[in-house]
Amino acid sequence: MEKTKDKIATIILYIISSFVILLLVGFISYILIKGKSALTPSFIFGEPKFTEAGGGIGPQLFNSFYLLIVTLIFTVPLGIGAGIYLAEYAKEGRMLDAIRLSIETMASLPSIVVGLFGLIVFVQMAKWGYSLIAGALAITILNLSSMTRVCENAIKAASKGVKEASLGLGATKWQTIRRVILPIAMPQILTGVILASGRIFGEAAALIYTAGMSAYPLNFSNISLIDKASPFALTRSAETLAVYIWKVNSEGMLPDASRVANGASAVLVLMVLIFNFSARILGKKIYESYTGKR
Repeated sequence: MEKTKDKIATIILYIISSFVILLLVGFISYILIKGKSALTPSFIFGEPKFTEAGGGIGPQLFNSFYLLIVTLIFTVPLGIGAGIYLAEYAKEGRMLDAIRLSIETMASLPSIVVGLFGLIVFVQMAKWGYSLIAGALAITILNLSSMTRVCENAIKAASKGVKEASLGLGATKWQTIRRVILPIAMPQILTGVILASGRIFGEAAALIYTAGMSAYPLNFSNISLIDKASPFALTRSAETLAVYIWKVNSEGMLPDASRVANGASAVLVLMVLIFNFSARILGKKIYESYTGKR
């Protein structure tokens, strides 16, 4: 009787897993099929046209990648640092309870609320205006709670069995964390980075109020972090691909709005897939280099 129940449960779990995979494959296939006609070099790397057909998504694509890099520069160190503190240094008490309550509260915040907070604090009070740095900080607030929880759980799981051994061999606590625990926890931490990256690629509501909806022409000969004419300026408005898709569908000013939206959606999905696979491969290489596995 128990064996029969076990087989039934196993079959049900396999069916659920297969359904999830088929749902994802169907979703990705639908978007790629709808947008494949627009996947040309002139569309992917070209400048947008706001009053006529035939424009591209080059600036928005660059803005999405650049925003990803800037946001991860803030999110990853803060998330790993908070995870290390909660897993290895924090002691039970009111302070820890307050931190965990804050993390849980931040995780439940709607992105539109974070966007309005970024508008008030980063755009208006800090006087940065609609800028890439304001958008990056707003997305960091959205991602910080999930990144912290993933890092904390990864560090706790990795420290079992190796922490005492490392300390027993004479290593300090920080040496143990840096040289033993973090390399072992790297695959799970990388999962948190990938989840955060997906949020960065796909977020629109928070970025409308912080990064803005303007796409500057790309002039890569001008390299500056403050000159708004430079693609690398942190102070310029930076319309991402997700925001552009929303704008094209909501305004309806382009004669080929449907083609642009479908093509941009297909590019966005491909970006996420390529980044996920690349991050997995890179994370595996880093893990192998630390653990000596080949």
